[in-house]
Amino acid sequence: MSSDPDPHVKEEEEELWISQEAEQLTVKKENEEKPQLSEVQVIKTDDHRKTEAPIISLVHSGEKPFPCDVCGTRFRVKESLKNHMWIHTTEKPFVCNICSKGFSQKESLKSHLRVHTGEKPFVCSLCSKGFSRQQSLKSHMHVHTREKPFVCSVCGKGFSQKESLKTHMRVHTGEKPFICSICSQGFSLKESLKTHMRVHTGEKPFTCDVCSKGFSLKESLKSHMRVHTGEKPFTCGVCTKGFSHSGGLKTHMAVHTAQFSCSECGKCFVKEIQMERHMRLHSEERPYGACRIKLLSTAVCLA
Repeated sequence: MSSDPDPHVKEEEEELWISQEAEQLTVKKENEEKPQLSEVQVIKTDDHRKTEAPIISLVHSGEKPFPCDVCGTRFRVKESLKNHMWIHTTEKPFVCNICSKGFSQKESLKSHLRVHTGEKPFVCSLCSKGFSRQQSLKSHMHVHTREKPFVCSVCGKGFSQKESLKTHMRVHTGEKPFICSICSQGFSLKESLKTHMRVHTGEKPFTCDVCSKGFSLKESLKSHMRVHTGEKPFTCGVCTKGFSHSGGLKTHMAVHTAQFSCSECGKCFVKEIQMERHMRLHSEERPYGACRIKLLSTAVCLA
């Protein structure tokens, strides 16, 4: 029985892997203004005493009196504007004490540190999956709502994750940034490279619980299980014959498109030489059969 070549990674799994990679490798500033209790307006009185005026009124009114002179973004607190200006100056005063990566925002550094600590405070209320960034959780929710707001400008295909669209674009550009260090084969997805490495290592983590045969891919094990279950999900649209593997169906379809047919019984063949061999069944010309009979007879005599 012919088996399928290792199948491509499914779209759903790709989106999961992509979101996980983005979670680990990128830290994006969330465009939310969260004024702290320490952020107050300082007003000097006539007797030079300082009075702290809470900015609660600004929060409720939505007023943002401090505009950025470069991009026009407005802020409720002057300190927030000051921090924002580092984006335009490329200054990164907040440095990670573990990997020395710099950030222009204090909140970005705080979010980045979760990469090292593994902390995931933002938890999905539907599947309990945790995320280190609120934006990641927000994007993840599209999986449950089946919303796909990120659309490919080339083929119109939609994706629930921005990173998924970015990865999908490699289908059109042919970009394969993940290269195998052993055979130099390129892959568009990091997880695909990880799976490919099992070809070199011989690792087969997926084992059949019936016959203990090992496989490097989960999909290969799933396909193999049809040998035991007898399941044949791939059906011929012409004669309804079923096959356990897509490769078997593909090979079978050639029967319906075959150009050569036996004039005696009508059986079809893809190649002419196959038909010629078959025709010997209808004639007395059986060179291979005669040799086989002769060898068997000799063996019986010798015995």
